[in-house]
Amino acid sequence: MELLSIPVAQWPPQNHDPRRLKMFIHPEVLVQVFDEGNGIYRLTVNLLALGGNERWKDGISWDSLQEIKDSVGFAGQDAVEVYPAAQDVVNVANMRHLWVLLEKRPFAWRHES
Repeated sequence: MELLSIPVAQWPPQNHDPRRLKMFIHPEVLVQVFDEGNGIYRLTVNLLALGGNERWKDGISWDSLQEIKDSVGFAGQDAVEVYPAAQDVVNVANMRHLWVLLEKRPFAWRHES
């Protein structure tokens, strides 16, 4: 998937977040990279098409998320999605969040050399 970098001058000023480092676009997806501190980055990924409920469509595959993570510069790092406790759920948009971590997770599968 070829993602094009969006120049800072074209970022929406009304949604300025100082932690946002980069934005990328593809005809199907928008990707934003945020610095969450301590070497952790958050990728937000959403489809650009709207569904019938005026929310972004759902349906981003695991393969697409893996390809996106790699394409924006994190091919050598593990990333996780978090499914929070029920009382902490915030669901205001069909948007996926990948948390890119400094160190490899001990619970992840690895290719044996």
